[in-house]
Amino acid sequence: MKVPTYLKHKPVFVVEDYEKVDGRYANHSDAKGLSLGLAQWNERGKVEISAKVWRHTGGKWSRQSEELPLHRVLDLGIMICQSLLHFREAYRYEKLYDQDQAQIARVGLQGEAMTVAVCLDNEKIDEDMQLFSEALHRDDELIGERLKMLARILREMGY
Repeated sequence: MKVPTYLKHKPVFVVEDYEKVDGRYANHSDAKGLSLGLAQWNERGKVEISAKVWRHTGGKWSRQSEELPLHRVLDLGIMICQSLLHFREAYRYEKLYDQDQAQIARVGLQGEAMTVAVCLDNEKIDEDMQLFSEALHRDDELIGERLKMLARILREMGY
């Protein structure tokens, strides 16, 4: 399915037929495409780039399509990697996290730091942490394949 070009987000780079590679949802996903382009919230004279996941209901483009600024996409990637690192050592904790220390990482960004932490405000954090761990384990191959590809591309770019 072709990503629409007539809506407010203006695609520059696209992944068409994304539903064929959408992880565990492959071949039965409502996420039909990805794009990098000009953000729909751009103001006159102030252009930003955004990433967008295009969802389609089968009859029309969904209002649940998501658009994120690129730095937020990368921040989510950092957060994913920090959570994966956490789970490499989580077996040391009875509940898969240190109950006395919610913070799992501080990542310096633009003179400040982004704190990645276990959400202790979640009433069901113990159960949810176990479910999260099981989901990561179940999707290890899907996630690992994408991380290896990302690492290869980053090395090519000199990072």
